[in-house]
Amino acid sequence: MLQLFGTAVGEVLVISLLVGAGLPALFAFGMRAYAYGEGGAAVVDGGPHHLIGKVVGIACFVLVVAIILLGLAVIVSSGFGYHVSFDGVLPAFTKK
Repeated sequence: MLQLFGTAVGEVLVISLLVGAGLPALFAFGMRAYAYGEGGAAVVDGGPHHLIGKVVGIACFVLVVAIILLGLAVIVSSGFGYHVSFDGVLPAFTKK
């Protein structure tokens, strides 16, 4: 019983660290990359543009939004009596 409790607490700790600290860090990295793509000190002097910075920044933003939407989908689907399964590439809603 105590081992099961310890495992559950460990899982909650890992997920909360990933979502609580990982998503804001990924968003901050995306902002930094996008600013580099706009020219580094874009607000001050508008240096040369870097396409890779814009691409990486937008990819980070898309990933953050996708994770947030997936979390909302899990919460809302459980309220409607559905379960989100990850059998394929895309998540699917199945009846409980």
